[in-house]
Amino acid sequence: MITPMALIFAIFLVVPLLTIVVVSFWDYDEYRILPDFIFENYSYLLGSSVTWQIYLNTFKYAALTWAFTLGIGFTVAYFLAFYVRSLTWQIILFMVCTIPFWTSNIIRMISWIPFLGRNGLLNQALMGTGIIHEPLEFLLFSDFAVVLADVHLYTLFMVVPIFNSMMRIDRSLIEAARDNGASGWATLRHIIVPLSKPGIAIGSIFVITVVMGDFITVRLMSGGQSASVGLQISNEIGMLQYPAAAASAVVLLITVLLIVTALLRLVDIRKEL
Repeated sequence: MITPMALIFAIFLVVPLLTIVVVSFWDYDEYRILPDFIFENYSYLLGSSVTWQIYLNTFKYAALTWAFTLGIGFTVAYFLAFYVRSLTWQIILFMVCTIPFWTSNIIRMISWIPFLGRNGLLNQALMGTGIIHEPLEFLLFSDFAVVLADVHLYTLFMVVPIFNSMMRIDRSLIEAARDNGASGWATLRHIIVPLSKPGIAIGSIFVITVVMGDFITVRLMSGGQSASVGLQISNEIGMLQYPAAAASAVVLLITVLLIVTALLRLVDIRKEL
């Protein structure tokens, strides 16, 4: 019974990954890719200070996006799970949360440009009310814009698994805590947050893995002034440096797997599955 799924898994996941690993050891020049077995791609990649700076920049984007999506996602999930009693209203509010996903990521990112630009709606409104006297330059084509767009794009990935975990919490536990004099913060800290950890872990895996490999958001929202690992790989592919891009992809894959492994060791998400 598992043979068909195993074949699909092997053809569409294992084989492409093995191909990338093999190509990462090949050589290349300006015109050709040369099948070989060399370590220069990895030695150049790991020995370059630019690579480490790009990874630090990528980790910064992932950490900031994770922190903001966790805060927003947990708050929204908590409201839906414990304050919205009607199943109908829960479905309606979930549909409202998914409305941005009815359009492509690029369109949603581009929509920020006329809002955050030097002559955009936000700057015009702030100057019109006298709060500022000159446009804020950091709003667009900056790290702020990249993180803002990532949070906008991926918050729902945090909301859904956390909400699913919260809906599984036995409400009698919360009632028992209140009966024993626990405050709202104590209940949140000792009951809701621990029992929501599987959902938090799943949402964190979704957000971190997507942001670590993202390059479109960085390219558009930073205006080419910032870099990420995904953007580095995209640029290498654009210059037909496929072995170098494959080596970068392998290192990124290992990095993401280490992060996911650390999250799985902290939280047993099998309770969620």
